Amino acid sequence: MPHELKKTVVLVGMMGAGKTAVGTVLARKLGVDFVDQDDEIQKAANRSIAEIFKENGEAFFREKETRVLERLLAGPPCILSTGGGAFLSERNRDLIAAQGVAVWLKAELNLLWARVRYRGTRPLLMTDNPFETLKSLYDARGPVYALAPIHVQVFSNYSIDDTAQAVLETLGTHPGILADDTEITSHARS
Repeated sequence: MPHELKKTVVLVGMMGAGKTAVGTVLARKLGVDFVDQDDEIQKAANRSIAEIFKENGEAFFREKETRVLERLLAGPPCILSTGGGAFLSERNRDLIAAQGVAVWLKAELNLLWARVRYRGTRPLLMTDNPFETLKSLYDARGPVYALAPIHVQVFSNYSIDDTAQAVLETLGTHPGILADDTEITSHARS
């Protein structure tokens, strides 16, 4: 059954949870744009995330992140992938709750580590012991991600498409996010 997205779906969760990959497929299934917040920050700053962190620090980056989030949420409904730290800010959580809906892609630590361990593009993992850093982030951020109104478990044996379908099905159980074709037809007649 075709669906119309009524509000922006903001994917939150740890690095490696699949926010970008799943978000891209989910957007295609819904026929809406997929937007990666980190890509938009990099375009606005004309620098990579790693360069922003190195040259200006995390506080500067977080302020830019909030400004970009505000701009994206003010646009048409889309699937929006956030950076791993974006949802930690109460201000960002309030913006998302007011204009969209947060979906936590919840993945176990070992799955996240398997996905991020060989990528050199994660500034927060550029430490002497990246696994311990990831574990500390996982332990600290989990309770905050749990504040998202919708949780979808990410499984290692699920394909990206399977996870996107699980998100879509979960969205369908929450009123006010998707309009099914009955709602779309009745709005067209009004």
